[in-house]
Amino acid sequence: MTFDEFVKIRDYIYRKSGIFFEDNKQYYVEKRVRDRMAATGHQSFQGYFLSLRFESSNKEWQELINALTVNETYFFREYPQLKCFAEEVIPKMLEKKAAQGQNPVKLKIWSAGCSTGEEPYTLAIILKEMTEGIVSAPVTFEIHATDINTDVLDRAKTRLYGQRSVKDVPNEYMGKYFRRRGQMYELSAQMASHVKFYQLNLLDSAAMERMDNFDAIFCRNVLIYFDDNSRREVALYFHAALVEGGYMFLGHSESMSRVTSVYKMVRLKNAIIYQK
Repeated sequence: MTFDEFVKIRDYIYRKSGIFFEDNKQYYVEKRVRDRMAATGHQSFQGYFLSLRFESSNKEWQELINALTVNETYFFREYPQLKCFAEEVIPKMLEKKAAQGQNPVKLKIWSAGCSTGEEPYTLAIILKEMTEGIVSAPVTFEIHATDINTDVLDRAKTRLYGQRSVKDVPNEYMGKYFRRRGQMYELSAQMASHVKFYQLNLLDSAAMERMDNFDAIFCRNVLIYFDDNSRREVALYFHAALVEGGYMFLGHSESMSRVTSVYKMVRLKNAIIYQK
């Protein structure tokens, strides 16, 4: 792949998804494009690119984006933020809703860029463990887990994980929520029932405008793959999707203040987060 060809497909990917690959990612992109060319029988980049652009079904586009967006994750990743969510944010959300007269109290959480499911399933465990006894009304919760990559969503729905994925799960939770399946660990179906997985492109304006009434959004280490314009656009979609006073969690090294000023930065005991 020449540099001009890399720029051509890089810019096409950016226009369709908001994901931007810097010049130093040429080899990464080239390897995956070559794999897709081999899989589809194309001998030339030009032939593959034309097929990709004008294919009506978008099947190859999805295969390419799946190949480019595989991210490794694991349960209870970035623990201080999760501790903040569990011990500081959940009680605030529940008490506010109870004071408003909700009965039962309902929480709606979004895991954006959920990959193979470790984050939303972690949130489900935390919510199950931390919502009992805070308010007198019964509490229900649902987690919406989205990703642009359909392969990782399919893997998430199997509920099966290897040792690396569960290495940071507390022993108590391993016994309660996981069962050994040979070399794998299976999350309980009851816990998974709280999570709804579906594909979503964060730059799809029509789809993003349908996302609403979330009490908290987790989008950790996802916006780093976007450029400044796309990052701001997605941040504004998230802002619109949150309830008033809703919470926004980014990766520990990310800052919403550099993206947009519409959020209020909240410095809590265990983490810095953002609020609508």
